[in-house]
Amino acid sequence: MTISEVGLDPYNYDFHEDPYPYYKRLRDEAPLYRNAELGFWALSRHRDVLQGFRNSTTLSNKFGVSLDPASRGPHASKTMSFLAMDDPDHLRLRTLVSKGFTPRRIRELEPRVTEIAVQHLDSMLEQARDGATVDYVDEFAGKLPMDVISELMGVPQADRVQVRAWADAVMHREEGVTDVPDSAIEASLNLIVYYQEMVKERRKQLTDDLTSALLEAEIDGDRLTDDEIIGFMFLMVIAGNETTTKLLANAAFWGHRNPDQLAPVYEDLEQVPSWVEETLRFDTSSQILARTVQGELELYDTVIPDGDVLLLLPGSAHRDERVFENPDDFVIGREIGSKLMSFGSGAHFCLGAHLARMEARVALAELFKRIRGYEVDEATAVRVHSSNVRGFAHLPMSVSHR
Repeated sequence: MTISEVGLDPYNYDFHEDPYPYYKRLRDEAPLYRNAELGFWALSRHRDVLQGFRNSTTLSNKFGVSLDPASRGPHASKTMSFLAMDDPDHLRLRTLVSKGFTPRRIRELEPRVTEIAVQHLDSMLEQARDGATVDYVDEFAGKLPMDVISELMGVPQADRVQVRAWADAVMHREEGVTDVPDSAIEASLNLIVYYQEMVKERRKQLTDDLTSALLEAEIDGDRLTDDEIIGFMFLMVIAGNETTTKLLANAAFWGHRNPDQLAPVYEDLEQVPSWVEETLRFDTSSQILARTVQGELELYDTVIPDGDVLLLLPGSAHRDERVFENPDDFVIGREIGSKLMSFGSGAHFCLGAHLARMEARVALAELFKRIRGYEVDEATAVRVHSSNVRGFAHLPMSVSHR
């Protein structure tokens, strides 16, 4: 079989339904894959993806981490903040942002995250009385992460539904569209204008939120500009909201598919973090991240030229049988540890990893305090269509209340 017969098209709806057979063929037959038509290379084996994440000199972030042409380029940092930068710019901005986005702030947010989760759950479970079907994404998984980020940043309650709608529109892709659609560009502009107003208000009157903390962040007289703060807020909405929504829905879906694995979790909620970790491994939200080659990179006796796009595939790496035993089995409690790359690795390791894990743990534990079982209606579930994230736009389910 020739390499050209092994395919990877991140825009293909069939690939979105189930990318894992594609990944396996890549790992086995084309560990360095080339798609000439879409203009990228791809790495699929665990060892190669991990080295790729850790090589932030030859593999540059400065043109962004998405394959979509409109998202790529020197302007990427406007909406992706330090994720689309290399050092020293990346290190400067990340260090300043870390002054406001502290582990302590995340810890102190947990009681409020619990309140928001309970509020949405109460509403969802009320709708699910008497065996009625309810959309878990619409009513819970899609609401909680965006509300948590809005809470963190200080977005007023009254504006949150609108902000959430814009964030969703930024990510949505119709079939066959290989670039950022006009609707997503319009939603992005709306979000940026909204955050500009918010920053302007905080300049006049600081409050106790992350937006104000970012305005106050300072190292040796160096401060964040308004554009840098807005870029980070935008990154939080896209990276923080989208991936956590997908994590919550993927956890519910694979739990439904593997009831034997979930049974002990109902009895012991201390196992919820293990459920979260196995979901991150088995079906990670963040499947594909792009890098740009700087200089030259030689892999598998092939020289990848300067300026070419190289995709790192953590979604594939997590199913690599060279690293994980029976990787296609969903096993809650398996040893994963540092082999996980859902949050990247190296210099660009996700700053929001703690927040995402805390949200998922709280959300799923609170759900399981209230139900003793659930059934997903797979026939009407709808997948998200995106070139880099994986999850559900709609996940209808019925629940058995405790």
